[in-house]
Amino acid sequence: MIIWISIILVLLIFNVYQYRQRKNRDQHIAYISNKLKKILQRQTNERILVVSNDQQLKDLLININQVLDDRHEKSREFIKMEHSMKRMLANISHDLKTPLTVIAGYIEMFQKDFPITETERVQLLSQVHDKTMELIQLMNTFFDLAKLESGDKEIPLEIVNLSELCRKNILTFHDWIRAKGLEAMIDIPDESVFALGNEEAVNRVLHNLLSNALRYGLDGKVIGLSLHFDEQQVYIEVFDRGKGIDEADQANIFERLFTLDDSRNKAFQGSGLGLTITKRLVEEMHGEISVHSIPYEKTSFYITFRRMNG
Repeated sequence: MIIWISIILVLLIFNVYQYRQRKNRDQHIAYISNKLKKILQRQTNERILVVSNDQQLKDLLININQVLDDRHEKSREFIKMEHSMKRMLANISHDLKTPLTVIAGYIEMFQKDFPITETERVQLLSQVHDKTMELIQLMNTFFDLAKLESGDKEIPLEIVNLSELCRKNILTFHDWIRAKGLEAMIDIPDESVFALGNEEAVNRVLHNLLSNALRYGLDGKVIGLSLHFDEQQVYIEVFDRGKGIDEADQANIFERLFTLDDSRNKAFQGSGLGLTITKRLVEEMHGEISVHSIPYEKTSFYITFRRMNG
């Protein structure tokens, strides 16, 4: 008899325990549900905390909070992207508006038949042509980045002579460098140095970086291009001694849509795509690119390619 009573008491205690456990779990789940609903409605960055010994409930909370963390991070990225997009659209609008305004003004002069000499007419037509080409180049930049990011632009890899390409690209700027009175610091070995890449893409990368150095480093009066190598890698450095890039901006300089808007860096403003395309091209060739800048001392863009035997 005592045994039966003991068994009944144990079962009763167990049932009471189970009931309280279920009740606590139901209460916790109801709390979690309501709390989650409020977080989603208010778009807050809260987390759900519940004190419980229920391991399954703990695992559920960990997963829910992880989802909330991911959601918050994506929301932050979206806000950042939205801000960058607005800034890029404003810059693109400015980039398009400036040459279009000039072109429209010149066309209006021709329409109203202003008295101009033949020399002035030729100069005006030349400026209209230059502004038109500027617009075409800008649009091509947008299309190139779109193709790179969508994977539509194939870049077949081959063995390229980097020392020859470096010499070729710096020579294209020779007259411009002399006209601006800049000092060219060139360090390219006479021997052929080969790497894995694509000739067209390497030319585009070098042209972009040299153009940037000439455009933004004029006040430093120096432009440089060097090429070094070891058994495994080839290293290219393009540098100037101009106003440079603030340290806070260096980590973002290659990001899509990123533009410098510091008052000391007005010359860098634009659609923010040139260096992004440069980075994409380097990565497509299995290379790496980085930047290091100390204003008015040295701003360097470093590119690394895998060395190959010619």
